Amino acid sequence: MSNNFEIISPIDGAVYAERSYATGSEIRDALFHANKAKEDWKKVPLAGRIIKIRKVIDYFKANVDQMALEITQQMGRPIAYTPFEIKGGFVERAETMIALAEEALKNIQIPEKEGFTRYIKKEPLGVVMVLAPWNYPYLTSVNAIIPAILAGNTVILKHADQTAICAERYQAAFDEAGFPKGVFQSIHMNHDQVAAVLHDKMVDYIAFTGSEQGGKAISIAAANAFMPVGLELGGKDPAYVCADAPLHYAIENLVDGAFFNSGQSCCGIERIYVDAKVYDDFIDGFVNLTKKYKVGNPLLPTTTLGPLVRKKNAQEVLKQIEEAEKKGAKKLIANDFFPSQQIPYLNPQVLINVDHTMMAMQQETFGPCIGIMRVENEQEAISLMNDSKYGLTASIWTTDQEKAVRIGEDIETGTWFMNRCDYLDPELAWTGIKNSGHGVTLSSLGYDHLTRLKSFHLKTIK
Repeated sequence: MSNNFEIISPIDGAVYAERSYATGSEIRDALFHANKAKEDWKKVPLAGRIIKIRKVIDYFKANVDQMALEITQQMGRPIAYTPFEIKGGFVERAETMIALAEEALKNIQIPEKEGFTRYIKKEPLGVVMVLAPWNYPYLTSVNAIIPAILAGNTVILKHADQTAICAERYQAAFDEAGFPKGVFQSIHMNHDQVAAVLHDKMVDYIAFTGSEQGGKAISIAAANAFMPVGLELGGKDPAYVCADAPLHYAIENLVDGAFFNSGQSCCGIERIYVDAKVYDDFIDGFVNLTKKYKVGNPLLPTTTLGPLVRKKNAQEVLKQIEEAEKKGAKKLIANDFFPSQQIPYLNPQVLINVDHTMMAMQQETFGPCIGIMRVENEQEAISLMNDSKYGLTASIWTTDQEKAVRIGEDIETGTWFMNRCDYLDPELAWTGIKNSGHGVTLSSLGYDHLTRLKSFHLKTIK
């Protein structure tokens, strides 16, 4: 078996870059240096860790244009949008986790008790392995890497093969920032190599972002080592458009929430339920706006919808559309409306007359296709939104905040939005329920999963 792998650009199917997987000795060396460095790194004061992390952020800011171009070439998101993953989302999340670190990591003080000193200390776990996906290569990985380092852990990053160059960018940033050897390392590994590492007790925590199937495999591999795992998995995120919704605003944001990044977003909108009173107007506006997308070469600044990452991903989306049509669904975007497109370039598609027997309303689509259903009342909407094995985010579109809170209490989800979707507020806990995973990243609570508690119970003898 070859030790090399190719990064095939979805733009034209050409080989964009070729890399090699690490050898067994290189992986062992990385684990050794990570474990060696963790003892000294955890003793560095938080202020010192922050200084170095800010230098990492400075590297990202200074290299936005080149890094954005690399994202587009590796996974196909239009160049009009890729810079914002770095100068917007990455920087915002990193800066937020810096701001939250001191309060989140300080000792927990216990009420005074005569003759005793008592407190709970939050200690780093040790070596954190981050397994990051291709769809948002920096936005997903920053959630774990930056707080893990700030909490005093060392980090080994393994990025998806498709965006392996992003891992190398991280390495360059940490190297330029002058981090001690072993505190941060990126390494290219295949699935078998990752599985072998997960059985190794030299790793203390796994932070995985990816598919439901990948999450199951990671959990099984880590179980034998009694290793804690944080899983951020897929979603089938619903939206409920109420009769009193700000309709134009809802349409604009839900079209974007469904089709941005060609629908390849864990928390993208994948199914919409619309009150019967506004259903027809919503459908008309949604379709009209969808037809304004420009599908094509993502290197062109006018393109708003690029290719899917691989042909097989596009074929899975088409399979869902075909199955839905056979069961009675209707496509509202004609095949010839976006001419001269071929796999992995897919037209955005809007399906009506859908129901929950269809894959398009039950399985993660992860592509530019959305199913929209008419609902008669709140209870029907709640029932349909909860009828899913996933629970990452859900949204309601209304002018009534009291109603939004009341309905949100009944929705099975990790994040509940009102008049917003497809966004992570780094000051809020990012978490999922059901098959969307478990654990928490971001917010002050994200640090709790990257530290362990140690109680100090000190009795004074006079």
